[in-house]
Amino acid sequence: MVLIQGCQNGDRESQRLLYKHYYVYCMSICVRYAQSEEEAREILNDGFMKVFNKIDQYDPEKPFKGWLRRIMINTAIDHFRSNKKHYYHADIEDGYDEVLEANAVDDMSYEEILLLVQKLTPMYRAVFSLYVIDGFSHEDIARELGISVGTSKSNLSKARANLKKMLVKTHKEVYEQYV
Repeated sequence: MVLIQGCQNGDRESQRLLYKHYYVYCMSICVRYAQSEEEAREILNDGFMKVFNKIDQYDPEKPFKGWLRRIMINTAIDHFRSNKKHYYHADIEDGYDEVLEANAVDDMSYEEILLLVQKLTPMYRAVFSLYVIDGFSHEDIARELGISVGTSKSNLSKARANLKKMLVKTHKEVYEQYV
């Protein structure tokens, strides 16, 4: 790809075009790990700095998009680790105890689901995104976040429970169709 070669040569215009071309894709990754759009942009920009600094390590035999995705996820994890001490670990306020049927989720848009995921506490959000969306194992999550495997499993369970509570609370009319 010409843009990648330009970036490897330090061409600023190639870097700008690569950034612009992959902005939406990378932002969709970063926003899953961030508490706000501003934080997601910070992760995204840090990620692109890593991309441009490590572009010589890219193996052209493999898909660029996968390499880029991995850098964005790792940057989000690094961001999480560096800010972990600032996060509070309070659970989402208790809602309904009912369990939401899977069919109700089918009626929701990706954006609606993403907004609910962003309301999870930082640790729950990180574990949920890594496991459910990015396909990490609990062992990988534990290693990346500096927690135990049991904590990873517990946080995933609590994240799912909190998401169900939020779904019931925010989409009560949809939920009631399936009760």
